[in-house]
Amino acid sequence: MKQRFSSLDVKVIAHELSNALVTLRVSNIYDLSSKIFLIKFARPENKQQIVIDSGFRCHLTQFSRATAAAPSVFVARLRKCLKTRRVTSVSQVGTDRIIEFQFSDGQYRLFLEFYAAGNIILTDKDLKILALLRIVTEEKGEEEQRVGLIYSLENRQNYEGIPPLTKERLQNALQKAVDRGDDGLVAGKKPKKKAADALRKALAVSITEFPPMLVDHSMQVTNFDSSLKPADVLQNDALLDHLMRSLQEAQKVIQEITSSEVAKGYIIAKKRDGYDEASKTGDSRNFLVYDDFHPFKPRQFESDPISVFLEFNGFNKTVDEFFSSIEGQKLESRLQERELTAKRKIEAARQDQAKRLGGLQEVQTMNERKAAALEANVERVQEAMDAVNGLIAQAMDWVEIGKLVEMEQRRNNPVASIIKLPLKLEENTITLLLDEEEFGDDDDSAYETDSDVEDSEDEGSKKESKQKTADKRLTIDINLGISPWANAGEYYGQKRSAADKEHKTLQSSTKALKSQEAKIAHDLRKGLKQEKAVLRPVRKQMWFEKFSWFISSDGYLALAGKDAQQNEMLYKKYLKRGDVYVHADIHGAASVVIKNKPRTPDAPIPPSTLSQAGSLAVTCSSAWDSKAGMSAWWVNADQVSKSAPTGEFLPTGTFMVRGKKNFLPPAVLLLGFGVVFQISEESKGRHVKHRIQDDDSAIGASVGQSTTQSVAVEEREAPELDEDQRSMPDDNDESDAEEEEEAPANPLQTEPQVGSVNLDREEVLLTEQIAQLQVEGAPVPQPEPEAQENESERESEDETPRSSGIQTPSQHDAPKKGPAPAKRGKKGKAKKIATKYKDQDEEDRLAAQQLIGAAAGLEKARAEAEAKAAREAELAFQKERRRAQHQRTQKETAEHEEIRRLMLEEGQDILDEEEEEKMTSFEALVGMPLKGDEILEAIPVCAPWAAMAKFKYKAKLQPGAQKKGKAVKEILGRWVADTGAKGKVDETSTDSERMWPREVELLRGWKAEEVTNTVPVSKVRVMMAGGSAGTTAGKAAQNKGKGGSGKGSKKQR
Repeated sequence: MKQRFSSLDVKVIAHELSNALVTLRVSNIYDLSSKIFLIKFARPENKQQIVIDSGFRCHLTQFSRATAAAPSVFVARLRKCLKTRRVTSVSQVGTDRIIEFQFSDGQYRLFLEFYAAGNIILTDKDLKILALLRIVTEEKGEEEQRVGLIYSLENRQNYEGIPPLTKERLQNALQKAVDRGDDGLVAGKKPKKKAADALRKALAVSITEFPPMLVDHSMQVTNFDSSLKPADVLQNDALLDHLMRSLQEAQKVIQEITSSEVAKGYIIAKKRDGYDEASKTGDSRNFLVYDDFHPFKPRQFESDPISVFLEFNGFNKTVDEFFSSIEGQKLESRLQERELTAKRKIEAARQDQAKRLGGLQEVQTMNERKAAALEANVERVQEAMDAVNGLIAQAMDWVEIGKLVEMEQRRNNPVASIIKLPLKLEENTITLLLDEEEFGDDDDSAYETDSDVEDSEDEGSKKESKQKTADKRLTIDINLGISPWANAGEYYGQKRSAADKEHKTLQSSTKALKSQEAKIAHDLRKGLKQEKAVLRPVRKQMWFEKFSWFISSDGYLALAGKDAQQNEMLYKKYLKRGDVYVHADIHGAASVVIKNKPRTPDAPIPPSTLSQAGSLAVTCSSAWDSKAGMSAWWVNADQVSKSAPTGEFLPTGTFMVRGKKNFLPPAVLLLGFGVVFQISEESKGRHVKHRIQDDDSAIGASVGQSTTQSVAVEEREAPELDEDQRSMPDDNDESDAEEEEEAPANPLQTEPQVGSVNLDREEVLLTEQIAQLQVEGAPVPQPEPEAQENESERESEDETPRSSGIQTPSQHDAPKKGPAPAKRGKKGKAKKIATKYKDQDEEDRLAAQQLIGAAAGLEKARAEAEAKAAREAELAFQKERRRAQHQRTQKETAEHEEIRRLMLEEGQDILDEEEEEKMTSFEALVGMPLKGDEILEAIPVCAPWAAMAKFKYKAKLQPGAQKKGKAVKEILGRWVADTGAKGKVDETSTDSERMWPREVELLRGWKAEEVTNTVPVSKVRVMMAGGSAGTTAGKAAQNKGKGGSGKGSKKQR
């Protein structure tokens, strides 16, 4: 099985990585193991990640892998140097198995070595090593590599360039192989290895740009005999020309591979038993074992009956599939080992339980047999007890009693024969050997005490029968203080107590066994889930997930910008005809765009959707932290523009709003964190989006108009504030004072209107009047030369600003400009100096100054003057550059606004099929899957609580003190914990109120760190059953039936 990259693999991988990663920036670097690392690259709407296995592989991956909890020292160093750096080049070093990444135009260089033990080396632009994975010493015969040394590139294969493929180069390569004198290379000698390997090895040593597998492929294509020896080829010009054509074929293959951005890849797999049967059912992939991979289709394997070629579009995908399969096989073996270990534990617990129960049952049976034997031999037991008690009553020594019994046994005394030595007189017990069977009258003569019985054949037969029956007799302990019947009763009592103990043991052990089995099964499931989380496909984000978004209860998509750049993107790319713009006059309020139906853009937006969008705009503002519900407003798309009044400039993410604002009721500060599921196209037919239908458009329009008219009764004519600052409305003098304290600039000076401004006629006049006012010494924006002239004219007309307590200084109070008068005594001193040095020329003056050291001060002053002049020139250049950029931005904005105005007026913004499909892709997202739905992905969403009425998984969020990251972890922890509860998971996936296995699998694949950014606020309070809301709320939610299932209270208010 192939484990390492060849030089051709490195070349193709570097070629594809260059096309895929250049211009992307490093977002983060992670440890997967001590030698395997994961690097993530990102750019808007383009995210990639590569896996680097030092010495073995490097490729793009479509799978998400579990990373280390904390970075290693090496990864921390890489993060410090490379994080946020832009990839500017990815290439192969010569023809060696080394890939070079350049970041920030060569400011940092990362080298990946795929030979020997491998290494990862980070250098600066001068190739000075800054960090490396493995320190290399000279003792191993390799080049020394450690931090601080220079990384050498000159000794790499073909670093200066690949020599041209000529016949002379081929002859030299074969001649060197013959001159080495290897037994396998010299003609006429018996080779130790295969001749084909000898020729291939000879070419691989000198012509390094062609790997041996490619050389074999080219020989097969050109029908060259690969079994020839190098000396034979060297001596025959025809064979040499034929071999030259083979190498040219190999060169042609490399050119074809690297001519396209993405090369095809081929995996060579071996068939396993059952492949033919599985191929009929379409499940043949499970009966293949991956063995090799190449960027071309090797001819030498086409005739192999047990080999199968798997083609992939992209060599990175090929390598990712190959090595991911190996990881999957290792994972499968680990899973099987876990399952076998769990089964062994369960079997051992069952055997231990069966052993204990079997012992108790055996005790019961033995006690019952002993009691029955006592009842069957009561007279004999009584005789033995009387005999022993009589000897004890005679005060005979216990040792003597034992000797007496032993002597009587040798005499075949029937009473002594049933007594087993040693006696246990210290316990007041003796041990008897009793038969379980009942004896007849004929057997009584065998127990007579006559010792003078003559020997006969009958006696011999009786002795033999006694010996035979003695082997079957039971050993029974008899208490000498009670009767035989009482002894039998004790054994029956022991049997009953053993039965009770067996019953209790059975109950407790069964319960313990179930608990142990459940624990083992839980540990097994936990281990299996953890192992399965190692490899899972990376979900490709939908186009709207980069914004704050939600789907309203009526099925409309609402998008909110997270910052000024996203606000600008929403306006320029997604605010189309028929859409609605929602905002609020609060600091930090979000700009929300409600997307209308692409097919019916003139249909009105339902009031509930407007209210929910207004809630999102308010909750993203400072009202969330202050816990004060405020009102939002909405306008149509044609009322929003980027065209500012003359002499003003709108910063990024701010807009002008013309016309009437439609104010909404005060928003409720409630958010919900939930899950929407992406279903297949076939499953979309079961779900109907409850949007307003075309037939009801007139009713909706009338209702919407009446609602907006009733809400917008209050007149809010104060000018809107900066959107980035998003301060409170200017309603009274106290708020004016607060704004004057917060704003660093003069309140009378014209500032750019940041945010959404309602330009009524009176407000335009007020803005123009305020723009004419200026405070002397305050900075004045200078957007255009004409605007500067207008400002100067306004300054001359209005000497003092209105509505301000600050007086402008008059002109006669200003200090006069001109040279300052000379100080006292300076004039006479200057005369003396002029008289003293009147005969000194410039050369003498400079020599004297240098002699006394005054020239250094002049040079320093000159250098400072030059530096100052350079700084002023740089500032002037930057100012001119900013002015040109500003003019260019204004021009582009004006052109965009004109095009947008024409499109809105003429209705030319009709989407094509591809864009329409993109805009309606969110219709495949549902909050509660139905029976038979095919669930593809699970997507986190944070929306107003009113929009999550039909969500299966949801948790209520209120303003609080808990950080959103911890809150998200708590919610996910509760959902995952519920998967192990009894009855929570519906294995048949039919009950929509219970968890489904596919849902559980997708939820377990989430990472809290990746989901946290879905929540648009910083601090929250989680309201869900048993959560941080407290035990009272948790119990109340649990008492409400399905609302307390841990997936969020559905009826909690």
